[in-house]
Amino acid sequence: MFKDIAAVLFDLDGTLIDSAPDLGAAADKMRTDRGLESLPLALYRPMAGAGARGMIGVAFGLTPDDARFADLREEFFRNYESRMTEHTTVFDGVAELITDIGRAGFQWGVVTNKSARFTVPLTKAMPLFDTARTIVSGDTTPHAKPHPAPLLEAARQLDVAPERCIYVGDDERDIVAGRAAGMPTVAAAYGYLGKMADTGGWKADATIAVPGALLNLLRMA
Repeated sequence: MFKDIAAVLFDLDGTLIDSAPDLGAAADKMRTDRGLESLPLALYRPMAGAGARGMIGVAFGLTPDDARFADLREEFFRNYESRMTEHTTVFDGVAELITDIGRAGFQWGVVTNKSARFTVPLTKAMPLFDTARTIVSGDTTPHAKPHPAPLLEAARQLDVAPERCIYVGDDERDIVAGRAAGMPTVAAAYGYLGKMADTGGWKADATIAVPGALLNLLRMA
């Protein structure tokens, strides 16, 4: 399943970078601005991969169906936009992984549901992404994951057949999207969902507990 691989595509939040501290702080500011008590990051972290939906859900217990959600989401976006890289870091082992991927001759890129409003300045501010050959945001195509369109667009930009791309992500939607795009998939069990998720039920082709374990799969290619 990992033979003849030419490119590695990654989800962003929870797979390459730990943005939970800034996402959580953006939502928590909404609480404290309203005189509500601050919540610990530990409550926000498991939902960081769900973006505004997850953060507002933790902060206020609301879903996108609530009439107040749209206004709160835009407030959250403004808060997050002002602090995107204050405490966001690259996961341990990721920088070394990206270096090794490049040395081995693989192209690499990012496919995220984060909108370009945030993806572009964030990735430009972090040296890790200097060698990325493609960065596809949640609004690059008409559909976001779990639809395969963003992954197919990334493969198109790389000029690599989808079946020659591996997709790595820490959410079941990533695996669904990768499978639908015809790509071998790898579940990142070190991501935000961690032990909360039954990654075995995602039907990924492989699961890694640390970023560097991906190299072992690529050496099988």
